[in-house]
Parts: sequence; C-alpha cells; structure tokens
Amino acid sequence: MKKTTSSFLFGVLLAASGLASAQTTTLLNGSYDVAREFYKDYNVAFVANYKKTTGKDVKIDQSHAGSSAIARSVAEGLDADVVTMNTSTDIDFLAEKGVVAKDWNKKFPGNASPTTSTMLFLTRNGNPKGIKDWDDLIKPGVQVIVVNPKTGGNGRYAYLGAWGYIRKKGGTDAQAAEFVAKLYKNVPVLASGGRAATTTFLRRNIGDVLITFESEVVSINREFGEGKVDAVYPSASVVAENPVAVVERTVAKKGTAELAKAYLDYLYSEEGQEIAAKHALRPRSEAVLKKYSSTFKPLQLFTVDEYFGGLAQAQKVHFNDGGQFDKLYTAPK
Repeated sequence: MKKTTSSFLFGVLLAASGLASAQTTTLLNGSYDVAREFYKDYNVAFVANYKKTTGKDVKIDQSHAGSSAIARSVAEGLDADVVTMNTSTDIDFLAEKGVVAKDWNKKFPGNASPTTSTMLFLTRNGNPKGIKDWDDLIKPGVQVIVVNPKTGGNGRYAYLGAWGYIRKKGGTDAQAAEFVAKLYKNVPVLASGGRAATTTFLRRNIGDVLITFESEVVSINREFGEGKVDAVYPSASVVAENPVAVVERTVAKKGTAELAKAYLDYLYSEEGQEIAAKHALRPRSEAVLKKYSSTFKPLQLFTVDEYFGGLAQAQKVHFNDGGQFDKLYTAPK
C-alpha cells in the first residue's frame, strides 16, 4: 500500500511539474552582439514586472551575433519572437522576406527605436598613440579594429561615422571616399561582429584603437575590468538607432504576440530606459537622459539621413555587393 501511495504521489508531482512547465512561456530575443549584457539585465526586470502585472511566469532566451548574421538566421528559420537590432536595414531585410510587418517601424514609438547610440574610439589604457579624432585613424602605424560593414551594423555605423565626419567638416563625397579608403588600409582584420571586434582588440591584443558603440565601454569594464581601455569621443559622430520588431511569423506559430509586444513596450518604460542608460545606451526619455548626463558626453551628432539619405539608401550605395565599400576596401595580404 505504501508503495502504491508513494507512486501515486510521485505521479501527481510529476504532472504538477509538467503543468507548471507548460504554463511558463518562453520568448526568444534575436539581437546584435554588444547588446548581450544589456538584455541580460533587462530580461530579469521584465520577467519580474510581467509576473507582477499579469501573474504569469515567462522565460526569456537570447541569441546574439552580428546583426546581419542574426537577421539571416531568423529569415532562414530561427524562431525568434522579437528582434532587437542596431540598424534598420536588417529589419527591413526581414520585412522583405515577410517575417516581420512591412510597417514595423510604426509599431512602436521613436521609429520603433527605444534607444540610440553613437560610435566612439576605445584605445589601450593611457591612449599611447594619442588618438583624439577620426583624422588620427589614418596616420601611418595606427592599426584600427572595426567590424565588417557587410556583416554587422556596428561596422556600417563605423564606416558611416568616418564618411560623415568628412562631410560634416565641409568635405565632398569624393574626399570622404578617399579618407575612408585610407582608414581601411589601417585595418589589419575585419571582425564579423561587435563582440568579435572586442575579442580581437583585447584578447588577441591586435590593434591600437577599436571603433565601436558607446555602450561597449560598460561591457568591457564588466568583462575585462576597469582601466583596460580609454574611451575617446571624436569631435563628431553618427546617431545609431537601435530598432526593434515583433517577428510575426514566429508569434503566429507560437501564440506569443501579446508577450512579444509587452516585451518591446517595456523597453520604453522608466525602468527599461534606466537599465539602458546604465549600459550606456542613450535613452529616448529626456528625463532619464538628463539624469545620466555624466555618462553621455556631449559631441556633435549627425544622422544617416543627413548625408546618406537614410540607411536603406546607404545600404544600396555603400554596402551591397559592388558598392562603395567593395570599391575602396582591399583585404590585407
């Protein structure tokens, strides 16, 4: 009798455990490399808030790579419920494939970009090469680590930042092309994504300067310890929007549309914006931005629209096969 009772109780517990597991919905966020730590912290806050407001348990999984690599993975079948990118062209690519809504950038405020960033330079501690602005990156003997603009938004914004810097100074497109060609001659190896670029710079100890998102400073300090790099703000840099979208194909299949929308909506909440600011992502909230003014150094910012007619046009002219980048870049021998 005891054996029967214990078997019965075990069966009840197993069934209860299965029921609890079935009630925990899992959401997958497909995101770009250097957002990894931000979303780790954000996910904890979102899960707690969602439980508090709805009484439901949810689990958030993350998948990270260069933004274009993630976009291709989602297009090819990765069941991400949401994508959180660093360039709109990667979400436009998914819209063309019918994976996200055609009007995805109107589904959430601020062009569906809850945060922005910009490109800056990270040098080794003490800035031994004395790098202060974009002009220093084309000097002989300066090795620049940067992401391949054909595989990651980080790389595209670095390229556009350099090109736009010349335009901002009153230069022509021809002068900008000449400048950018010189810069890439100082690039010993193109990284596939933002995290790969950081690894090349800090673990493999290659290069004198890393061009990356402002937010990467926080991640590096956490992973490698304070004082390994100096952050150098150039005189002018590009505004990089961080767009988000619901993956309609996945949420229709999994029944997670409501959860996916709530997940992205919460990025605009005060808590979501605060967590972003702590990770050096520029919040849309003016109040939070003001509160963290010491984090976000003042510099002249220009938009992609200003000099390139938007990211979609920049993609066609500069980054598609046979575009400007292919014309000016020669891989080192």
